Amino acid sequence: MANQLKMLGLKLPTDPRWVNIVAKNVEEILTDHAYCEQKAASTAISLIVSFPEYTELVQEMVALVKEEISHFKMVHDRIIANGWVMGRDRKDEYVGQIMKFFPKGGSRTTQLVHRLLYAALIEARSCERFRLLSEELEDKDLAEFYQKLMVSEANHYTMFLSFARQYGERVEVDQKWQSLLEYEAEIMKNLSTSEAIHG
Repeated sequence: MANQLKMLGLKLPTDPRWVNIVAKNVEEILTDHAYCEQKAASTAISLIVSFPEYTELVQEMVALVKEEISHFKMVHDRIIANGWVMGRDRKDEYVGQIMKFFPKGGSRTTQLVHRLLYAALIEARSCERFRLLSEELEDKDLAEFYQKLMVSEANHYTMFLSFARQYGERVEVDQKWQSLLEYEAEIMKNLSTSEAIHG
Protein backbone atom coordinates (compact mmCIF):
# COMPACT_ATOMS: atom_id res chain seq x y z
CA MET A 1 0.00 0.00 0.00
CA ALA A 2 2.88 2.37 0.76
CA ASN A 3 4.29 1.85 -2.74
CA GLN A 4 0.90 2.51 -4.27
CA LEU A 5 0.47 5.72 -2.28
CA LYS A 6 3.86 6.87 -3.53
CA MET A 7 2.92 6.02 -7.13
CA LEU A 8 -0.34 7.96 -6.82
CA GLY A 9 1.24 10.83 -4.91
CA LEU A 10 -1.29 10.59 -2.09
CA LYS A 11 -0.05 11.74 1.31
CA LEU A 12 -2.44 9.84 3.57
CA PRO A 13 -3.82 6.29 3.16
CA THR A 14 -7.48 5.50 3.69
CA ASP A 15 -8.27 4.26 7.18
CA PRO A 16 -8.48 0.45 6.65
CA ARG A 17 -11.57 0.32 8.90
CA TRP A 18 -13.45 1.96 6.03
CA VAL A 19 -13.59 -1.47 4.33
CA ASN A 20 -15.65 -2.79 7.25
CA ILE A 21 -18.19 0.00 6.70
CA VAL A 22 -18.36 -0.88 3.00
CA ALA A 23 -18.77 -4.63 3.68
CA LYS A 24 -21.85 -3.91 5.82
CA ASN A 25 -23.36 -1.46 3.32
CA VAL A 26 -22.71 -2.94 -0.14
CA GLU A 27 -26.00 -1.61 -1.55
CA GLU A 28 -25.09 1.93 -0.46
CA ILE A 29 -21.54 1.80 -1.78
CA LEU A 30 -22.66 0.49 -5.16
CA THR A 31 -25.21 3.29 -5.52
CA ASP A 32 -22.60 5.89 -4.60
CA HIS A 33 -20.08 4.25 -6.93
CA ALA A 34 -22.56 4.30 -9.82
CA TYR A 35 -22.99 8.05 -9.43
CA CYS A 36 -19.21 8.53 -9.25
CA GLU A 37 -18.85 6.84 -12.65
CA GLN A 38 -21.69 8.97 -14.01
CA LYS A 39 -20.05 12.16 -12.71
CA ALA A 40 -16.70 11.12 -14.19
CA ALA A 41 -18.36 10.85 -17.60
CA SER A 42 -20.00 14.25 -17.03
CA THR A 43 -16.62 15.78 -16.16
CA ALA A 44 -15.16 14.51 -19.43
CA ILE A 45 -18.10 15.94 -21.39
CA SER A 46 -17.76 19.25 -19.56
CA LEU A 47 -14.07 19.48 -20.51
CA ILE A 48 -14.98 18.89 -24.17
CA VAL A 49 -17.64 21.62 -24.05
CA SER A 50 -15.45 24.11 -22.17
CA PHE A 51 -12.14 23.55 -23.99
CA PRO A 52 -12.92 22.38 -27.56
CA GLU A 53 -9.75 23.92 -28.99
CA TYR A 54 -7.57 21.40 -27.11
CA THR A 55 -7.94 18.69 -29.76
CA GLU A 56 -5.84 16.00 -28.09
CA LEU A 57 -7.72 16.48 -24.82
CA VAL A 58 -11.08 16.31 -26.62
CA GLN A 59 -10.12 13.03 -28.29
CA GLU A 60 -9.09 11.48 -24.97
CA MET A 61 -12.22 12.77 -23.23
CA VAL A 62 -14.45 11.16 -25.88
CA ALA A 63 -12.78 7.82 -25.13
CA LEU A 64 -13.10 8.47 -21.40
CA VAL A 65 -16.83 9.18 -21.63
CA LYS A 66 -17.34 5.79 -23.27
CA GLU A 67 -15.24 4.03 -20.64
CA GLU A 68 -16.87 5.72 -17.64
CA ILE A 69 -20.37 5.01 -18.95
CA SER A 70 -19.40 1.37 -19.44
CA HIS A 71 -18.20 1.32 -15.82
CA PHE A 72 -21.49 2.89 -14.74
CA LYS A 73 -23.33 0.06 -16.51
CA MET A 74 -21.12 -2.54 -14.81
CA VAL A 75 -21.95 -1.13 -11.39
CA HIS A 76 -25.64 -0.69 -12.24
CA ASP A 77 -25.82 -4.28 -13.52
CA ARG A 78 -24.36 -5.46 -10.22
CA ILE A 79 -27.01 -3.48 -8.32
CA ILE A 80 -29.74 -5.13 -10.41
CA ALA A 81 -28.19 -8.60 -10.03
CA ASN A 82 -28.49 -8.23 -6.26
CA GLY A 83 -32.19 -7.44 -6.59
CA TRP A 84 -31.68 -3.80 -5.62
CA VAL A 85 -32.74 -0.52 -7.24
CA MET A 86 -30.26 2.30 -7.62
CA GLY A 87 -30.88 4.92 -4.94
CA ARG A 88 -30.84 8.69 -5.21
CA ASP A 89 -27.65 10.68 -5.60
CA ARG A 90 -26.17 12.22 -2.50
CA LYS A 91 -23.78 15.10 -1.92
CA ASP A 92 -20.11 14.14 -2.23
CA GLU A 93 -18.50 15.92 0.72
CA TYR A 94 -14.98 14.95 -0.38
CA VAL A 95 -15.31 16.41 -3.89
CA GLY A 96 -17.09 19.48 -2.52
CA GLN A 97 -14.15 20.25 -0.23
CA ILE A 98 -11.51 19.47 -2.87
CA MET A 99 -13.11 21.87 -5.36
CA LYS A 100 -12.64 24.78 -2.95
CA PHE A 101 -8.84 24.60 -3.11
CA PHE A 102 -8.05 26.65 -6.21
CA PRO A 103 -9.37 30.22 -6.51
CA LYS A 104 -12.04 30.88 -9.14
CA GLY A 105 -11.16 32.76 -12.29
CA GLY A 106 -7.81 33.19 -13.98
CA SER A 107 -6.91 32.58 -17.61
CA ARG A 108 -8.52 29.78 -19.62
CA THR A 109 -5.29 27.82 -19.34
CA THR A 110 -5.23 28.24 -15.56
CA GLN A 111 -8.86 27.12 -15.29
CA LEU A 112 -8.11 24.08 -17.46
CA VAL A 113 -5.06 23.10 -15.42
CA HIS A 114 -7.00 23.39 -12.17
CA ARG A 115 -9.82 21.21 -13.50
CA LEU A 116 -7.34 18.62 -14.73
CA LEU A 117 -5.59 18.53 -11.34
CA TYR A 118 -8.90 18.09 -9.53
CA ALA A 119 -9.78 15.24 -11.88
CA ALA A 120 -6.37 13.60 -11.43
CA LEU A 121 -6.68 13.72 -7.64
CA ILE A 122 -10.20 12.27 -7.57
CA GLU A 123 -9.10 9.43 -9.86
CA ALA A 124 -6.01 8.80 -7.72
CA ARG A 125 -8.08 8.52 -4.53
CA SER A 126 -10.62 6.30 -6.28
CA CYS A 127 -7.78 4.04 -7.40
CA GLU A 128 -6.43 3.82 -3.84
CA ARG A 129 -9.90 3.00 -2.52
CA PHE A 130 -10.51 0.33 -5.17
CA ARG A 131 -7.14 -1.23 -4.34
CA LEU A 132 -8.10 -1.42 -0.68
CA LEU A 133 -11.45 -3.02 -1.51
CA SER A 134 -9.81 -5.50 -3.89
CA GLU A 135 -7.39 -6.63 -1.19
CA GLU A 136 -9.52 -6.53 1.97
CA LEU A 137 -13.12 -7.42 1.08
CA GLU A 138 -14.11 -10.94 2.11
CA ASP A 139 -16.59 -11.05 -0.77
CA LYS A 140 -14.10 -12.32 -3.38
CA ASP A 141 -16.38 -11.63 -6.33
CA LEU A 142 -16.77 -7.99 -5.30
CA ALA A 143 -13.05 -7.77 -4.53
CA GLU A 144 -12.23 -8.98 -8.05
CA PHE A 145 -14.68 -6.46 -9.50
CA TYR A 146 -12.82 -3.61 -7.79
CA GLN A 147 -9.44 -4.98 -8.79
CA LYS A 148 -10.40 -4.65 -12.46
CA LEU A 149 -11.64 -1.10 -12.01
CA MET A 150 -8.54 -0.09 -10.04
CA VAL A 151 -6.34 -0.43 -13.15
CA SER A 152 -8.55 1.95 -15.14
CA GLU A 153 -8.54 4.58 -12.39
CA ALA A 154 -4.73 4.58 -12.28
CA ASN A 155 -4.61 5.18 -16.04
CA HIS A 156 -7.09 8.05 -15.73
CA TYR A 157 -5.07 9.68 -12.97
CA THR A 158 -1.87 9.67 -15.01
CA MET A 159 -3.69 10.96 -18.11
CA PHE A 160 -5.20 13.97 -16.33
CA LEU A 161 -1.92 14.84 -14.61
CA SER A 162 0.00 14.53 -17.89
CA PHE A 163 -2.42 16.89 -19.63
CA ALA A 164 -2.10 19.42 -16.78
CA ARG A 165 1.69 19.35 -17.18
CA GLN A 166 1.39 19.57 -20.96
CA TYR A 167 -0.90 22.61 -21.01
CA GLY A 168 0.48 24.47 -18.00
CA GLU A 169 3.96 25.58 -16.98
CA ARG A 170 5.54 22.39 -15.61
CA VAL A 171 7.19 23.75 -12.45
CA GLU A 172 4.10 25.74 -11.48
CA VAL A 173 1.79 22.80 -12.19
CA ASP A 174 3.91 20.47 -10.06
CA GLN A 175 3.88 22.98 -7.19
CA LYS A 176 0.10 23.27 -7.39
CA TRP A 177 -0.22 19.48 -7.50
CA GLN A 178 1.87 19.04 -4.35
CA SER A 179 -0.13 21.73 -2.53
CA LEU A 180 -3.39 20.08 -3.57
CA LEU A 181 -2.15 16.70 -2.32
CA GLU A 182 -1.27 18.18 1.07
CA TYR A 183 -4.69 19.84 1.29
CA GLU A 184 -6.37 16.54 0.40
CA ALA A 185 -4.48 14.71 3.15
CA GLU A 186 -5.96 17.12 5.71
CA ILE A 187 -9.47 16.49 4.37
CA MET A 188 -8.94 12.72 4.52
CA LYS A 189 -8.22 12.86 8.26
CA ASN A 190 -11.94 13.49 8.83
CA LEU A 191 -13.27 11.04 6.24
CA SER A 192 -13.27 7.22 5.81
CA THR A 193 -16.35 7.12 8.02
CA SER A 194 -19.21 6.51 5.57
CA GLU A 195 -20.34 4.01 2.93
CA ALA A 196 -19.25 6.23 0.04
CA ILE A 197 -16.40 5.85 -2.45
CA HIS A 198 -14.85 9.10 -1.23
CA GLY A 199 -16.57 9.30 2.16
